[in-house]
Amino acid sequence: MGRAVATLKAAVASDNTSLARRQLGELVDEADHDGALDVLAQLAAEGSPLAVELLIEALDRFGTARHAVRRFLVDETAVDDVTQDTLVTVAQSVGTFRGEAKLTTWLHQIARNRAVDHLRRVRAADPLGDGGREPAPAPGTAARMSSLVASREAVRQLLDELPERYRDAVTLRDVEGLPYAEVAIRLGRNLNTAKSHVARGRALLAALLASRGEDA
Repeated sequence: MGRAVATLKAAVASDNTSLARRQLGELVDEADHDGALDVLAQLAAEGSPLAVELLIEALDRFGTARHAVRRFLVDETAVDDVTQDTLVTVAQSVGTFRGEAKLTTWLHQIARNRAVDHLRRVRAADPLGDGGREPAPAPGTAARMSSLVASREAVRQLLDELPERYRDAVTLRDVEGLPYAEVAIRLGRNLNTAKSHVARGRALLAALLASRGEDA
């Protein structure tokens, strides 16, 4: 285990958020992404909320989740949607991760399952290929999370437990119903960052629900 990964593990174990995030940032440009992900996943599986937060952030920031989804889908809109679904599923089910395989191996299986779900929804929406029209897929995992935020007061109350940058993004997108472009303007962030923060926030909400024995 490299020094940076070992320091990350110690920082998360001691709940030192600033040091953990700084160490994770340093790992972005290093080769041992997998080592950092494995450590975060193991700590998340043991019940560390900080590890869950940093794991979702890392999978998004490193592009690991998107890369896994791209193995199964090519349409960029579908990749965006299924990457969000994958992040939500990771957050919900990381408690089942046992470290018997690398985190990326486990992630790729989740990405595959979510991609298959997406393709099934597309076929179900237009089983006969009606006139070659592009069907609108039924809601996936992330979309269901968005719907819960919009419709359930108990879920909206959990927003207070999210880091501010994610809480604000999810509130504007899922509670106020603003388009991503407007969310970005309101928060003074670029569009991709706004989308990323919404995706991470939804995943963290799913993790909070899972920790309380509820499904997203």
